Order: sequence, then C-alpha cells, then structure tokens
Amino acid sequence: MHTVTSPASGLVGTADLDGRPTCCSLYHRAVELIGKRWTGAILIVLMEGPLRFCEITQVVPDLSDRLLSERLKELEAEEIVERRVYDESPVRVEYSLTDKGRALEPALRALKSWSHSYL
Repeated sequence: MHTVTSPASGLVGTADLDGRPTCCSLYHRAVELIGKRWTGAILIVLMEGPLRFCEITQVVPDLSDRLLSERLKELEAEEIVERRVYDESPVRVEYSLTDKGRALEPALRALKSWSHSYL
C-alpha cells in the first residue's frame, strides 16, 4: 500500500500496489469530504432543489460568503454540485446537485435523522 492524493480535493488516502484506493481510504475520503465545515448543510439544502448563492446564505445561518464560495468550488470540483449560469439580465447563477450529489441523499437523510434522534 502507498499514499495517494486526490487531484480534485487534495484529500489523502491509501492505495494498493496497483494504485487503486483501498476500501477504508474511500470511506475516509467520503467522510472527510462531506464532513468539512458547512458542507453537509449546503448539501442538505440543495437536496430540496436548485438555489442561488444568496438563497443558500439565507437558509444556512452563520455561513460566510467566503466559506460558501470555497465549499461550492470544492463540491463542483468533485462533481457533486453543478453551477449553472443563465444568460439573463441580470445574470442568474444557480447551484444544484448532480447525479453524483443526489446519490448522497440517502446517507445525508439518514445522518440528519440520526442527529435529530441522538444529538
């Protein structure tokens, strides 16, 4: 086994001798990705449908514009969130989950349910 770094996220994991990520490293990478501060909250609100930047800041209290921008760029790089620009006046930009992002919904909903029961 050896250490590998994801080009998109910079997350570090382990790989077998053929360069394939190991099971635990994939799990760890997923937890690190969605466990970053505010990422889970952003994904939960985007599960309800596309939102503009300002709409996300309205429904996720205490999230700074700088951090929201950073997290959205990270999620775009991982192809979990899509940024769509509409050629209107004024220009409209919306963020939505990709198929890859929507595949996280069962896990996120289960975690949300668990948090309501146990935290």
